[in-house]
Amino acid sequence: MPVLAPARSPSRRRRDYHPLWQLTLARFREFLREPDAVFWTFFFPILLAVALGLAFRNRGEDPVYVALLRQPGADSIARLLERTPGLHARVLPADSAALALRRGSVALVIGRQDGRYTFRYDPSRPESRIARLVSEDALQRAAGRTDPVATTAEQVREPGSRYIDFLIPGLIGFNLLSTGLWGVGFTVVQMRKEQLLKRLFSTPLRRPHFLLSFMFARLFFLAAELALVLSFAYLVFHVPVRGSLFAFAFLAVLGAFCFTSLGLLIASRSRTLEGVQGLMNLASLPMWVLSGVFFSTERFPALMQPLIAALPLTACVDALRAVMIDGAALLSQAGEIGVLAAWGVVCLGIALPIFRWR
Repeated sequence: MPVLAPARSPSRRRRDYHPLWQLTLARFREFLREPDAVFWTFFFPILLAVALGLAFRNRGEDPVYVALLRQPGADSIARLLERTPGLHARVLPADSAALALRRGSVALVIGRQDGRYTFRYDPSRPESRIARLVSEDALQRAAGRTDPVATTAEQVREPGSRYIDFLIPGLIGFNLLSTGLWGVGFTVVQMRKEQLLKRLFSTPLRRPHFLLSFMFARLFFLAAELALVLSFAYLVFHVPVRGSLFAFAFLAVLGAFCFTSLGLLIASRSRTLEGVQGLMNLASLPMWVLSGVFFSTERFPALMQPLIAALPLTACVDALRAVMIDGAALLSQAGEIGVLAAWGVVCLGIALPIFRWR
């Protein structure tokens, strides 16, 4: 007599065969079967953090290199400057000194004529301005200058002041944007090109279920992605999350929702891979440059600041950085949360009705 399998409850059957659940599970399996996608989502941000963290690590005071024109007495002046901590001087002919300044080998060229020192430097280079100040101070003190006001210097190391502390939240926002656009938009257009969407259109599948499955699958992988990047940053570079982990996770989920919605909107009408690549580059490149991922947005002119603040990646990175570095409360980021929510809701609200199966 055959053994009958135990009957499943109606609620279990509804859960197992619900289209949204099955589509989300399919997105999950598709992702794991693509080694390239796994690498770019989980391991590329870590490799980028290692490279930039080592390149811009705190190495103490940077040495200042200056050149003295080969003139009588230049060697004694060079020895005098060498006694200043962090200042390195060498004597060069005029043409070699000009070439070294042009190539950045030295930050300052010092000449002397009729008892007067001449400083030649590029004021647009911060290291040149520092070299001029340090060298002039050393020369004036050697000539007997005294300061009319006594001063003291106190060196401090503020938590979160390192470049790697600044970088990690930016990389997380950068990865949220990249996976939201390329992981979703590229996949949808590829399915459309291969006629898979056309076949799904002939089924009772509902459009919201199909699109929301990408979003739910993306949010599932977000937890593993955050855990991996934050654990690596803490163990290797000692970068903690100084604010609430719940607030940080909430902002990351909201950012993933926003960028996934943007990816769905871009892919909703695109027919070719070349076309969707162009649209995704058009959307992402300005944010990569302007949104403060690798350097502060304060470097841009004041006229551009309102536009930069309205970009979703700017809001995401600024909010993540405030919670992670400054320990800010979630409510203090209400403006950034509003920007992310508005972008996400508007993009998804437009993508749902205009989405094309063919």
